[in-house]
Amino acid sequence: MKGWVRLQVGGFTLENQWSVEPGSIAVFFGPSGSGKTLTLRAIAGLVYPKEGRIEVDGSLVYDHDTGAWTPPHLRRVGYLPQDYLLFPHLDVAGNVAYGLEGMSRAERQERVAALAAQLRLEGMERRRVWELSGGQKQRVALARALAPRPAALLLDEPFSALDMELRRSLRGELRKLLRDSHIPIILVTHDREEALALGDTVQVMDAGRTVAQGDPVTVLGQPPTSLVARLVGVENLYQSRVTSLSPRNGTMVCSVNDTSIEVSIADVSVGDALTLGLRSRDVILATQRPAGLSARNIMEGVVVGLEARSPGVHVEVQCKGLTVRSQVTQEAAEEMGLALGKTIWVIAKAASFFLVAP
Repeated sequence: MKGWVRLQVGGFTLENQWSVEPGSIAVFFGPSGSGKTLTLRAIAGLVYPKEGRIEVDGSLVYDHDTGAWTPPHLRRVGYLPQDYLLFPHLDVAGNVAYGLEGMSRAERQERVAALAAQLRLEGMERRRVWELSGGQKQRVALARALAPRPAALLLDEPFSALDMELRRSLRGELRKLLRDSHIPIILVTHDREEALALGDTVQVMDAGRTVAQGDPVTVLGQPPTSLVARLVGVENLYQSRVTSLSPRNGTMVCSVNDTSIEVSIADVSVGDALTLGLRSRDVILATQRPAGLSARNIMEGVVVGLEARSPGVHVEVQCKGLTVRSQVTQEAAEEMGLALGKTIWVIAKAASFFLVAP
């Protein structure tokens, strides 16, 4: 599945392209309003692009230059929207079988039974939509999308209606199921954990364009630019200047508002201006100054912010010259007695910092 589109909705312009191999999951990652869902709708044929070309399973379904246009119901594209859009007047079996046209009754029943077994819906075939849990509704919607054996699958925030625990439990089984389908899949999400758990590739989108793409671990873990770093939620970004290099140790020292930070060495010179990134999960907190650690950055500070964020607590510590954001578990926050105004020690390894382009 590959293509590109350019379209305009009101004052918003989308310009995007993609290429997804069979058996691969590509993630469209970005904030609401960045054009992720609009791209899916263009691929599915639910909006008509101003320009572009779209191929599904080697077949041309849209081409601006030649005027080619295949209507949505003939594109062989499975589409799972955010709210699932299950039919309340149909039971589970009826919802799953809805798109199975041209099959005999026996064939439809066989296909429904196979998907029910595959998606753990056995025994629920006669239930109505209002009798299903959130996870069951998701599996029914997915079964309906897969029932006609689509040539491609589009998933728009498939976990948005589920709680955190249910999301995590379903990710593993969903990934295995999608892998076994051997079709190209695009997953839309703004959840970094989902993108890392499910994606083979990722495209970070903002304001209707892809601003970064590649391996999810690399792009989301060490984003290449400040813009991408903000979009993927890097909590700590610092403007710094190189003050010394130590090739022997493989580190360099950078100054951030007169505070010295030791980071992994890079191909730079003393005096160069750099942007440093640091994820909150890589920051360790201590109630006493630690000793005997290999970590190169140990700073004293005061807690200036505390916020519960599932599954833990977001902590802001004001150190000399910079604010450091950390993420700890609820239990750790309670054991440390974290409170506004409390003096705390911040620890970060040199390798935890990464360079970000302006």
